[in-house]
Amino acid sequence: MKVVESALNGILVIEPSVFTDIRGYFFECFQAKKLASFGITAEFTQDNISKSVKNTVRGLHYQVPPSPQGKLCQVVFGEVVDVVVDIRHGSPTFGKYFSTHLSEENHRLIWIPPGFAHGFSVISETVLFHYKCTGYYNKEDERVIRFDDPVINVNWEVTEPIVSPKDLDGINLKEIEKDFIFK
Repeated sequence: MKVVESALNGILVIEPSVFTDIRGYFFECFQAKKLASFGITAEFTQDNISKSVKNTVRGLHYQVPPSPQGKLCQVVFGEVVDVVVDIRHGSPTFGKYFSTHLSEENHRLIWIPPGFAHGFSVISETVLFHYKCTGYYNKEDERVIRFDDPVINVNWEVTEPIVSPKDLDGINLKEIEKDFIFK
């Protein structure tokens, strides 16, 4: 397992060791001891899976205290552009985003600690997206930043995005509360 630090402090891209033969492949996508050696010591409490069609954009989502969530994300089938936005006030990268492709081919995972908004766009025909969370979903603490926020200006790599009403009702980055402070 190899870990690559992103341009956003705290965001890690994990490249597992993949073993292939004529039958297919095998890899460990989660092992607490290995992740702890990279500084990921969070306790995971919930797993989620979403299935989406091409051009779907989900996000940008996060939960505020007292229910913040870290996420360990991977694609089981298909491909996405995975997007993370720094929402920690005072951070030198506040409002900046990092994106990477997650796919069934590259087997990458991404670690997103609390203090970041997360989303993805589907660039394959369909995708099965799996993520482990460090906290339980709490509707009252859920927040959404608009996917098309002009300050963040994410390149979602889709031309006609399919977006839920909830995500269209999100707020812009300049309107978010100071729920996360960079330390």
